[in-house]
Amino acid sequence: MTSELVLAGIHHVTAVTARAAENVRFYTQVLGLRLVKKTVNQDDVSAYHLFYADVVGSPGTEVTFFDWPHLPPHRPGHGEVARIALRVGGREALDWWAERLQGYGVLQVELGRYVDRDALYFTDFEGQRLALVDDGGVPGGLPWDRSPVPAPYQIKGLFAVTLVVRSLEPTARVLTDVLGFRLAAEALTPQRTTLFVTGAGGPGSLVVVEERPDLPRAQLGAGGVHHVAFRVPDDETHRAWRERIAQAGIPVTPPIDRFYFRSLYFRELGGVLYELATDGPGFAVDEEIEHLGEKLSLPPFLEPRRAEIEANLRPLEPVTR
Repeated sequence: MTSELVLAGIHHVTAVTARAAENVRFYTQVLGLRLVKKTVNQDDVSAYHLFYADVVGSPGTEVTFFDWPHLPPHRPGHGEVARIALRVGGREALDWWAERLQGYGVLQVELGRYVDRDALYFTDFEGQRLALVDDGGVPGGLPWDRSPVPAPYQIKGLFAVTLVVRSLEPTARVLTDVLGFRLAAEALTPQRTTLFVTGAGGPGSLVVVEERPDLPRAQLGAGGVHHVAFRVPDDETHRAWRERIAQAGIPVTPPIDRFYFRSLYFRELGGVLYELATDGPGFAVDEEIEHLGEKLSLPPFLEPRRAEIEANLRPLEPVTR
């Protein structure tokens, strides 16, 4: 791989919810993230696309959701992003979060280890598998002063994703030979688990792959992950990445203008859907920073259909318990 083509890390992870209003409540009021963009799935305008992130929506801090209320619950298995790991700053933060999550009745809260770091495992109200990981105090996303979570304990961005695949080798080939990840560590118990790293390494650059031939194929549903996106700095590099992926014989989409960033998509050999997304232009392209996510934002090509789109979306009234 040429030195110019290096992925900087994870750009965002996109998951699925069937209960958009409660999703907003959980990720903003419980986890304290900012809803930085309320828009629609550009390929299915009947569905919200909700973006949660740091105060400005920095790449590497974004967890996003498609709102598909018709989908059944997710069925875990191989060929999926099985866990989203998020960053917090220190073991003290994990202890604070354990008390907070249990106080909100969050399910399956358990202290453990993730990539040899202290971590807190839990699921959201739809079974979305999450972890908070001690990032060792490495600088991360910018805190949001209106978050219900105090700044020292706020989620600082994405730490890693865990992929579950039937066989390690095909996935490892794509990560290393095509995308330029480096194999960093491997363990053989309780299952074969391998750590890959890209860019400068550290939080936000890690992909954990678990080999699980004993599991059935995952069936995407509410509480599952749709895809993981990796960071590309600009459009020129984005085009070069597409050429590289196509030359490797992997079917890949053309670059797609998502207005807030450019995207291309391909499915790696283990079945996981990948996206490469540019860092810009960002979420402030159509809203002031102070008012991100307050109104429904539509890219220019959808603006003429605003009345139709809004009429088919469910209101996102606050959910109370």
